[in-house]
Amino acid sequence: LRLLNLSINTLQGEIPPSIGSLRRLQSLGLTQNLLTGGIPSNITSCTSLREMYINSNQGVQGSIPAEVGNMPSLSVLVLANNSLTGTIPSSLGNLSQLTILSLIYRSSSTIANKSHQALPQSLTNLTKLERLYAGVNGFTGAVPSGLGTLRNLQVFVLDSNMFEANNEEEWEFIASLTNCSRLQVLTIGWNRFAGKLPSSLANLTTNLQWLRAPNNNISGAIPSDIGNLASLEILDFRENYLLTGVIPESIGKLTQLIDLYLYSNNLSGRIPSTIGNLTSLSLLVAHANNLEGSIPPRIGNLSKLLALDLSSNKLTGLIPKEIMELSSISIILSLSFNLLVGPLPSEVGNLVNIEKLSLSGNKLSGEIPDTIGNCRVMEFLIIHDNSFQGSIPATLKNMAGLTILNLMNNKLNGSIPSNLGSLADLQELYLAHNNLSGSIPELLGNSTSLLRLDLSFNSLQGEVPKEGVFRNITGLSIVGNNELCGGMPQLHLPKCPSSSARKNKKGMPKSLRIAIPIAGAHLLLLSGLFWARFLQRKFRAAVKKEIAPRFMELELPIVPYNDILKGTDGFSEANFLGKGRYGTVYRGTLKNQAAVVAVKVFNVQQSGSYKSFQTECKALGRVRHRCLVKIITCCSSIDHEGQVFRALIFEFMTNGSLDRWIHSNFDGQNGHGALSLSQSFGITLIEMFTGKNPTDDMFRDGISLHYYAEAALPDKVMEIADSNFLLHDEVNNNKDTGNITRTRECLSAVIQLGVLCSKQLPTERLSMSDAAVEMHAIRDKYISTQQLSDVILY
Repeated sequence: LRLLNLSINTLQGEIPPSIGSLRRLQSLGLTQNLLTGGIPSNITSCTSLREMYINSNQGVQGSIPAEVGNMPSLSVLVLANNSLTGTIPSSLGNLSQLTILSLIYRSSSTIANKSHQALPQSLTNLTKLERLYAGVNGFTGAVPSGLGTLRNLQVFVLDSNMFEANNEEEWEFIASLTNCSRLQVLTIGWNRFAGKLPSSLANLTTNLQWLRAPNNNISGAIPSDIGNLASLEILDFRENYLLTGVIPESIGKLTQLIDLYLYSNNLSGRIPSTIGNLTSLSLLVAHANNLEGSIPPRIGNLSKLLALDLSSNKLTGLIPKEIMELSSISIILSLSFNLLVGPLPSEVGNLVNIEKLSLSGNKLSGEIPDTIGNCRVMEFLIIHDNSFQGSIPATLKNMAGLTILNLMNNKLNGSIPSNLGSLADLQELYLAHNNLSGSIPELLGNSTSLLRLDLSFNSLQGEVPKEGVFRNITGLSIVGNNELCGGMPQLHLPKCPSSSARKNKKGMPKSLRIAIPIAGAHLLLLSGLFWARFLQRKFRAAVKKEIAPRFMELELPIVPYNDILKGTDGFSEANFLGKGRYGTVYRGTLKNQAAVVAVKVFNVQQSGSYKSFQTECKALGRVRHRCLVKIITCCSSIDHEGQVFRALIFEFMTNGSLDRWIHSNFDGQNGHGALSLSQSFGITLIEMFTGKNPTDDMFRDGISLHYYAEAALPDKVMEIADSNFLLHDEVNNNKDTGNITRTRECLSAVIQLGVLCSKQLPTERLSMSDAAVEMHAIRDKYISTQQLSDVILY
């Protein structure tokens, strides 16, 4: 037997030791099964073995047998994506024929099984090595400085470890790699590299195609001769917050560059005009720096550009019309939060493929050009906080894909185009803080997609519609328009005059218009005292009639306002417990309640408080969980000043405030009395990725969301995953088994983290700090392996 390939099956159990008897075996493939146990040490008896693929078996554990180093013919060793532990045996340095070594660790068991060791110096003996994958392992210390002996090295991946470099000596491995003339991929992201980026980086081979060093602590400047790396396709220095200096002029020599990531650094100076030479560029992302000066018009030469993000810098001057002529941009054009002035060029209509345009937070002025209506597939138009004038273009009706339109904080005038209500996908519309006048279009109320509408602080007048978004009080804001009337009762607007009343008032003689109000005032004065008490009682009865049935459905008793006022000693400071976004919490006692209670009084003036009151009352009245504070009763009434009063009454939490629990030193350790932060985080993770709620009807008779998720680990996570995840994979990668594997592993890792955080016993739970670290590790691992999928060999 020369070739044994059992990859991509559902084989279970351990790798049989008898495999060592296959003395003539040359290639062994056990990729992507359900194998468990260790790698048998007698596999080294296969002295003719050239290729060994034992990867993507998360049950394979233990260490790499040192005896593997005694296999003289071995040229390919792929052990990625298992659950191997221990150290990398130095004996691997004896594999003189080895060309590919893959140790990338991508198991879902991210919480354990990290090696925490240095990369063996003996690997520098592998002079025939072409590809070394050592990402996502937990390697520490400095990278071996003798890598220059690997003259055949083409791919070197160290992503997502804990490698360090704090001085010139520890950065020496970069200078050593300059001897590797065949190197094509160098990626060292998500480590702990610090100190100045060595200038020797610019002396790497001109064959280099990928240079990635994101998310480290690198300082200093980008080497001025970076343009020497003429074959670069990907250059990624993002999220090195100490990286300073300018973008080198020589970057214009990288004419093969496709992706350029420079965001979230501390770069300054001007954007070099030579960047216009990068005619192959598809992504230019340099937001969140301190870049200054004007935007080079030569960026308009980048005819293959898909995304341009220069937001959150200090750029000045006009928006070059040349950029607006880049019809290739399909993902995003963001110039927001700079110091740009002048008009929005009419050439914006050339962005016919763009999904998102963001120009907010500048000093742009003039009218919004009608040509913007040509951007028919645009989904997000975000241009708030500028000084745009004139009317809202009627051509916006042509933007059939528009989902979010934000024109807040400008100087727009005229009326709101009624045809905005015909945009079938529009979900959020923000027009606040302008000078808009006229009535609110009835068509906006007819929209079935509109969820949020902010028209506040304009000069709108007339009747407010009552349908659609205008019924959603939490998603609507119309304050600061003093001439509006009607609408839903919760808006507390004056009634609109009838058409006959308006007609009579217009034709009435001036003397009568003066006399009638005076006479009316006297009559009102005489009758007011008799009616006041009657109206107050009627109003209270109406409120009780309107609100009470909602809570009767939840079988929650309603307590009178006077009982709460008395039980909290008039909401005294002595009973004050804390304050949140929607209300204030007091300690108190109630009639017929011997125990102390916590009373949450809602601030009815706060936008969203009514919705919060309804939601909490509904959710907490029905939810079943041993760790949630129980709701006792509620109050929806009128206070002594005639104002609406709403409150919820809970069992008093004797162990202190939520703030103390969240910010104490006992997170994840103290589990008495309430849901710990890490436990809540765990349940939330499981909810998000399974699409299930703890209160779903399926969770009863001892079966909880936690148990449901735990039972699916590790092999059935795809069966419980939210179908939206699976649908995304099927649509985009229905034949890409690698992508499906990555998705399954990521889901498994997240679900396992959620299970560990939501354990019943506090001592078994992961602390919140550890959970945060693991969540970041899962994210980084997924991103890293996704980006490397084109070059990693399994």
